[in-house]
Amino acid sequence: MREARMRLGLISDTHGLLRPEVFEYFDGVDRILHAGDIGPPDILVELEAVAPVTAVFGNTDGFDIRARVPETAVLEIEGLRIRVVHGHQHGSPKPDVLRAAYPDADVIVYGHTHRALVDRSEGRLVINPGAAGPVRFNLTPSIALLDLSAGRAEVRILEI
Repeated sequence: MREARMRLGLISDTHGLLRPEVFEYFDGVDRILHAGDIGPPDILVELEAVAPVTAVFGNTDGFDIRARVPETAVLEIEGLRIRVVHGHQHGSPKPDVLRAAYPDADVIVYGHTHRALVDRSEGRLVINPGAAGPVRFNLTPSIALLDLSAGRAEVRILEI
């Protein structure tokens, strides 16, 4: 019997720019999680053509996005509770601050800082896929792939 597996595409801080590489890397994902600062709603429409999207709004998102997506989202996938949040609610968020703010989450996906990060501690995973949109702060644009299987989570940051 084949064990269940889910592959999630993680993206944040598109700020209205959806690079062609995103579609290549997200080909075959089961779901996409967008951690905010989306830009116009067309970004979500384009991502929805690839896979179902769970998105949250960020501090730069306008009323059109805020009317469509929540400030925070919770999903239960493969026995793991996943929290998606932009992170601006916590200043310049750090993994320990996010773990304290969302104690029920096994995996926390956030954005805002534009810096890719994978932090495992206290048996919990905190992921920032980095910023996929326009280059800011001299950082290389990036996204992430999250594989979930039998209560385990493996993540890869991918530069685009």
